[in-house]
Amino acid sequence: MYAHCVHVETVGSGPRVVLVHGSVGSGWSTWWAQRPLEERFTLVVPDRPGTPPNPPVEHVDFEEQAPLVAELLEDGAHLVGHSYGGVISLYAAALRPEAVWSLALIEPPAFGIALDNPAVAALAEELRMLWDQAESMEPAVFLSEFSIRIIGRRLPPTMELPPDVEQGVRTLMVERLPSEADPPLEELARAPFPKLVVSGGHSAAFEAVCDVLVERLGAERAELRGAAHNAQQAPGFNGRLVEFFGTGVSSKS
Repeated sequence: MYAHCVHVETVGSGPRVVLVHGSVGSGWSTWWAQRPLEERFTLVVPDRPGTPPNPPVEHVDFEEQAPLVAELLEDGAHLVGHSYGGVISLYAAALRPEAVWSLALIEPPAFGIALDNPAVAALAEELRMLWDQAESMEPAVFLSEFSIRIIGRRLPPTMELPPDVEQGVRTLMVERLPSEADPPLEELARAPFPKLVVSGGHSAAFEAVCDVLVERLGAERAELRGAAHNAQQAPGFNGRLVEFFGTGVSSKS
């Protein structure tokens, strides 16, 4: 029932791969670099609630969106989540571990699991303060402040946002803070499917979160530089992902 609430595009043929985007962007604006994989895989690309062409929403919660992603796994799939979509994917994988062939996470902002690291604690607090001011901020100003903290580059606060981007930012502004996430990592560590954690080598905070995930999940680790927070667009990502898929079960497809 959940997947019927959002726009989903499915392309290609072969083993099923569910690609879950993060904040602001849509499905394909996040995963454009993975388009060539449709020659070998069935790519399932949802636009999460609040993201165009879906209607706006008043609140976004990673736990509430997890069942939607879990349903998209159908009888089995590789699951790949970027940023906020990575946090959602952690919960989705725990809901239906029997349907997960592999789990790949790209810089999920699960800051709550690594707050003993000073860089993580500082970033989590900065984002909490930013969200506290969200109601009084224009979307372009909020995006500017958000971008400097997440990708290390401040976008012009006076820029005119295209309608789809403005809706994406307004959706970001009503997200539940990902630092509140407490995913069932021990349960996921016991699950038999392989795990991969990818970072972009641009942020001490994200590197620390990824290191904790690797340790607690028993995951493989990759650092791919060149695209900052969007490591799925970095050189070599697709090859590393396909290599990783080879360690997961996909005989049903």
